[in-house]
Amino acid sequence: MKLLYPTSLKLNIELIQGFNASLHPYDVKAPIPEDLVDADIMVTWTNTPDNLRDACARMKNLRWIQSLAAGPNDVISAGFDLNKITLTTGSGLHDHTVAEHTLGLLLNAARRFYEMRDYQVNNTWAAHLGGPQPDRPAGAFTTLRDARVLIWGYGNIAKALAPHLVGLGAKVRGIARSTGVRNGIEVYSDDRLAELLPETDALVMILPGDESTRHVLNSDRIAQLPKHAWVVNVGRGISIDEDALADALNEGRLGGAALDVFKTEPLPEDSRLWKAKNVIVSPHAAGGRPQNAEKLIAENLRRFAAGQKLKNAY
Repeated sequence: MKLLYPTSLKLNIELIQGFNASLHPYDVKAPIPEDLVDADIMVTWTNTPDNLRDACARMKNLRWIQSLAAGPNDVISAGFDLNKITLTTGSGLHDHTVAEHTLGLLLNAARRFYEMRDYQVNNTWAAHLGGPQPDRPAGAFTTLRDARVLIWGYGNIAKALAPHLVGLGAKVRGIARSTGVRNGIEVYSDDRLAELLPETDALVMILPGDESTRHVLNSDRIAQLPKHAWVVNVGRGISIDEDALADALNEGRLGGAALDVFKTEPLPEDSRLWKAKNVIVSPHAAGGRPQNAEKLIAENLRRFAAGQKLKNAY
């Protein structure tokens, strides 16, 4: 077997060796070299669309693609025949980095660090944000202590995030396809959203990007949130109706939004979100640094060689 691994990520190749596979580096921004197009396995990370389309057209022996991204939208868009090629994702590689970033966005929103920075660049003392402040005032999101946090898309990242929120005193609930109690967190189905959204101070969205999640946060659901609530999105930009969000923010019908993902990236200069009231724009920075990728590749390579089901199959 021949496995191609990307040079866009520093991998400890010694941890992947074995299993009767030869390992070959490749440039994710260039066409696949002629001597590598017969590879059986391809690991992808930050590949350009042209690179993936070239691989799709020329790599006729390809049987498995291991994406290191949590959502392999780039691989899917390239047109690979997923009836003949097994696609596995990097689910689990980004849990802690995205959880940490999400926690940072929530603290930024609650403690208004973004507004302090705006005053700082103008050499102005933000007096209204300092000095004596009311403790946990009703109808405001000013702290994670006793805050009602609803995580929509309660998967691996949410499981990594929830203990930090609980440790800071937040009251955490989740929404997912599979319901029940997970490590002490009650997880509901999305048919309970109309009941849960009005009881939410911060809505964290960690949803995948596909047609089933397109604009699930629309004007009707935004209207169900309290006027002081914040929306934090670290999933996929497609899940939010951005015009409806901008309208709600500018009209004072929503407290704010901390967004790491957008429908179009980079966020276009003419996007209304740049100037919308109380918006934190994060440039898709929550993940971007897969952890323990070698362990996942090696585990799946062992399974592939043994003819077993691969982990994180799409």
